[in-house]
Amino acid sequence: MSEIEEYERRLAMAFERISYSVERLSTRAPAAAAAVPAPSAPAAPAAPAADPAEVAALKSALDDERLANAQLEERVKAIRSKQDTQVSALETKVRGQKEVLARLEGELSRLRQATEALRASNLALREANEAGVGKPELINDGLRAELESLHAERAAERAEVETVLALMTPLLEDAAAGGTTDTEEMA
Repeated sequence: MSEIEEYERRLAMAFERISYSVERLSTRAPAAAAAVPAPSAPAAPAAPAADPAEVAALKSALDDERLANAQLEERVKAIRSKQDTQVSALETKVRGQKEVLARLEGELSRLRQATEALRASNLALREANEAGVGKPELINDGLRAELESLHAERAAERAEVETVLALMTPLLEDAAAGGTTDTEEMA
């Protein structure tokens, strides 16, 4: 953004110089007309209102400044376009990472629930064993809860690996593409 501000400052200064030069020329013309003697007096050849070489130089400078202005406007457009593209890409990355994190949170929640069920089943099994009553349905419930806990743990680990891969993939692609980083691209 500092480049844009610098260009705008330079353009403003150039337009001020041009305005000053035009004002100087326009004040010279009335002053030269006022200096012309009255018609009753012998007429001397009137001096030109402005030096044609100076007018041509000012017009050339004005054209140069207009060209520079057009070029700066194009650069500003290109910078803004690049910035919009980068913002869009970053928003897409953030959205993808949020989705991955949401899946991870879901799997971790499932793991917590399975672990809680396993604890409850194991507690019931211990109490039955202390009472001397071996109930096969409690053993089956305990095994089911343990199996579910193992499935949830594996799913959570898989989601965690996917999260790490999702975070590492853009970095690896950048490194493979020539080692540029997001901060270098914005400069």
